[in-house]
Amino acid sequence: MSEKSKYYFDRERNQPYNDKVPNYYVGKYGIMAKDVCDDFELPYHLATAVTYILRAKKKHNDKGKSDINKAIAHLEFELNRIKNY
Repeated sequence: MSEKSKYYFDRERNQPYNDKVPNYYVGKYGIMAKDVCDDFELPYHLATAVTYILRAKKKHNDKGKSDINKAIAHLEFELNRIKNY
């Protein structure tokens, strides 16, 4: 059997987003990272940086290094966007 494309429809994978939010995106009071970003009306790169910061130390076993580096990259993308605007 050939490997399926990541775009292949799968009932389990393609459930509504709120039904399968990974626990590393949900805070101890049940607030989701995306809701924080929406509430503050953050632009894409800032919102992405915030979600990486909020999940740092929760998803990977590298003390948050990879998520912090990803957040820094998105903050730099946003700074460059602002400088070039």
